[in-house]
Amino acid sequence: MKRAWRWIDERLGWTKYISKVVLHPVPPNVNWWYVFGSATLVAFIVQVVTGVALAFTYVPAPNSAFDSLQFISHQATLGSVVRGIHYWGASAMVILITIHMIRVFTMGSYKYPREMNWLVGVGLFLLTLGMAFTGQLLRWDQDAYWAIVVGAEQAGRVPLIGGFLAHTLVAGNTVGGATLTRFYATHVFLFPALIFMFVGLHLYLVVVHGISEPPVSGHPVEPETYVEEYNELIDKKGIPFWPDAAWRDVIAAVAIGAIVLALAIYVGPKELAQPADPTLLKVYPRPDWYFLWYFAILALLPRWSESWFIVGAPVLGILALIAVPFISNRGERSPARRPWTIAIVVISIVAISVLIRVGEQAPWSPQLSPPPLPASVTQPLQGSALAGSVVFQNAGCHSCHTIAGTGGNRGPNLTHIGRALSGPQLTTRILNGGYNMPAYGTILKPDDVNNLIAFLSQLK
Repeated sequence: MKRAWRWIDERLGWTKYISKVVLHPVPPNVNWWYVFGSATLVAFIVQVVTGVALAFTYVPAPNSAFDSLQFISHQATLGSVVRGIHYWGASAMVILITIHMIRVFTMGSYKYPREMNWLVGVGLFLLTLGMAFTGQLLRWDQDAYWAIVVGAEQAGRVPLIGGFLAHTLVAGNTVGGATLTRFYATHVFLFPALIFMFVGLHLYLVVVHGISEPPVSGHPVEPETYVEEYNELIDKKGIPFWPDAAWRDVIAAVAIGAIVLALAIYVGPKELAQPADPTLLKVYPRPDWYFLWYFAILALLPRWSESWFIVGAPVLGILALIAVPFISNRGERSPARRPWTIAIVVISIVAISVLIRVGEQAPWSPQLSPPPLPASVTQPLQGSALAGSVVFQNAGCHSCHTIAGTGGNRGPNLTHIGRALSGPQLTTRILNGGYNMPAYGTILKPDDVNNLIAFLSQLK
């Protein structure tokens, strides 16, 4: 094997380039927080390998995509495991690159002379999200179909070029076969190629500028002297990346790989929803968890602000990430001296976590054909309360409100509304309506309103 490698190396000259990456010196006190960059790269390689395996069976055509994934998941040899690794690996890649960016941000590793490293990392982060979004559509189920419909509708709100962006995203005027083909090509060819290019540039910059040393309070970055001080540290105390520092990366990669494999085997990939069908309106589409927070924000925003947020928020978010190394490329790196960085990270994590939870709980659309009210609710009723239960269903209230586990979730759960609101309060709500609720004072007859209030008052 040595002779074979020597023969190849003499002709290709790989060793001198590989050794620069593998053996480049790093600061002596790097720790476990530094493993997430290489772990993200390993997760991406796993995604490429499993994606190629899936591509051998997946058929990117509207009448076959869903069935081919069902075959992979339930009939192909090890198909469920491979698809499970790809599914959970996508989540792992999003989590790992996010943690890596948080580490770089909180430790000030984006400061001089590593501003370009940060910008390339931002590009990799956006490409990772793009891979996650385009991969969801390839399932070609209801979640996938409506995700691209929502995405195109948002793109269409961009001033001046909105129509062009929506048309480009959908590959036409409607979501169909051309859309699936475009997303397949983007997910399988375009984004991976761009990620490989950005990873190569990122590794090049790491070798050129070196891995940033862990920050020390009271030792600010001064561009006039930093490079000289860093080189002196590396010359005196630097250690080779392999194997002195890389053993942590190996352990982290193996641990993360084991977790993803265990999830793929014991939990499996996400079950597909119903096949994509634009005529089927009784559906509760949700994006994957890493987009749920954005989904929840859009659902909670007042209507007048939707367009402003849809157009402005992504632009401002990307500009903020790009501006980080230009706003603060010198000075203290220690989080102890930069409490605002900790505050930004903590507030962002808490807010996104809460919004993800909100997005999981609510479908944000009425249930068009809810089942009848349970007998446990209707049997004890008499007189006007019983008549009010009929009004509740005939007027469409049950489509938006849950009672005893049945009905929609668009509005508040009314199972115990009789405890929370009095008769006059119920009357005000019903007659005047509210957010996303019509004013039934102009829709229902007075007797129907009275019966409905009598019914709701019994729900205790």
